[in-house]
This record gives sequence, structure tokens and C-alpha cells, in this order.
Amino acid sequence: MYVDSHHHVWSLKRGDYGWLSERSGPVLYRDYMPADLSPLLAAHDIDRTVLVQAAPTIAETEFLLGLARRNPFIGGVVGWVDFEAGDAPQTIARLARDGKLRGLRPMLQDLEDDAWILRREIEPAISAMADSGLCLDLLVFPRHLPHVEKFLSRHPELRCVIDHGAKPAIARDEIGPWATQMGRIARGSAAFCKLSGLVTEAGPGWSLAALRPYVDVLLDAFGPERLMWGSDWPVLNLAAGYGDWFAAARALTAGVDPPGRDMIFGGTAKLFYRIRN
Repeated sequence: MYVDSHHHVWSLKRGDYGWLSERSGPVLYRDYMPADLSPLLAAHDIDRTVLVQAAPTIAETEFLLGLARRNPFIGGVVGWVDFEAGDAPQTIARLARDGKLRGLRPMLQDLEDDAWILRREIEPAISAMADSGLCLDLLVFPRHLPHVEKFLSRHPELRCVIDHGAKPAIARDEIGPWATQMGRIARGSAAFCKLSGLVTEAGPGWSLAALRPYVDVLLDAFGPERLMWGSDWPVLNLAAGYGDWFAAARALTAGVDPPGRDMIFGGTAKLFYRIRN
């Protein structure tokens, strides 16, 4: 089973995508819905997906859960909750009763406090996630990684995955500190990582040669059992087509044995997000 572990959808008329406007450009500033993705999945034999939040609202989470119920290829949803709200544990418990909810994602990259994930105010929400069997997607840049490392040591009971390889600065050819920190996190925790978002960080002129050192770092650090491929569609469209990134990821992992590649392109996501069929 192939699984796309990370994609989005959005409907502009909903009005809660604060980061998305006409200034985002015509590639992103349009509706993207499951019907737009379905042909791409069929073309690449992808059986299931994980639909990830794109707006910091509970309303969007409920919107995504509704789409998941109507589109069987969506194997799970990663939603959003205000972790600092006094009723966050109750909200998390309520949302978790929907069998399609698999995890939550605070939009850490957009928060002013790089160490937000270490705030004591969010501890009740984190505990509620663990109690409900939900996982945490970590949307971060390399500057967040020292704080992520501390958080992971504080919460070994929580299943966590780093989105987009922590968005290394591929376009600026910066690898050393990021690689060191990712290695430390992989060795010192049970965190997983997504092989996604890299072509966007490389930019429109991306190449396999530019991506390979970063993919190799992730393979060496996390191994196939903790690394999962994702498209990051439709953000991906800023730099590449769906098929372009899928083919690139297959080429960049060609040295992995067949069972390992099966894990990267489906098995790891299926296990992590508990996608049953």
C-alpha cells in the first residue's frame, strides 16, 4: 500500500487561511479539493493519504473530518486545536471520538516564540493527546530543533513526526547544523520524520543532486522504519508537479532495499497514523 503521508486541501470561501491571499500567487490562491487530488493518486497507485490542517481553527478540522468521511482514500486527518485554551483537553477528547482524526498540528513555524512547544500552559493538551492516542505533527524550521529535542525528551510517551524534514535551507546550501541536530533528535528520541516539502525548500531550480545530501541525512538518521514519504500537495505545486516529486523521491531512495522502500512509501505512515486499510 502506497500512502501519501502529507497533503492539504482548502476552499477559499471558508476564510480562515490567514497565510493565504492573492499575494500568495495564482498557484496557491485557488481552491484545492479531494476531487483535484484523486486523479494524481490514481496515476501513481497511491491508496491512502493523510490530510493535514492548513488553518489554525477547529472549524477547519471539522471541515477536514467531513471530507475524510466522504472520501475513502483519506486514511486520516491531522487537525488543529488551541493548545493554550482552558478547555483544550475536552476539545481534544471530543474531536478524537471521530475515528478519522489521527493527530494534531500547531503551526509552530508561524508563532513568534520559537520555544512555544516547551510552554507549561500546553501540557494539559499534550496529555490529552496522549490519552486519546493522537500523534503530534511538528511544523518547524531548523531554528526550532533545539526546542523540539527538549520537548521530545520531556514527552517520550507521545508519538511525534517532524514535517518536511524540518525545512532545511536547501536553496542556500546549508546542511551542517541541521544535519547534526536531526541526527541528535533521531538518536535521542523515537520521533519520526516526513520525506516531504524538500523541493519547495530547494526552489523552482531544484535537482536530484541538490536534494540528495539532505535525503541521505534523513535516511541515515531515521532509517526507513521512521521515515515516510509525503507530497505536501498543493504547496508542492510551487516547485514541482506531483509526479515529478514522486519520481524524484523514488530515485533518491533507489539504494534502499525493497522492504525499506515499502516502508518509506507506505508502511511507516500506515503504522504511525494507524491507517487500518
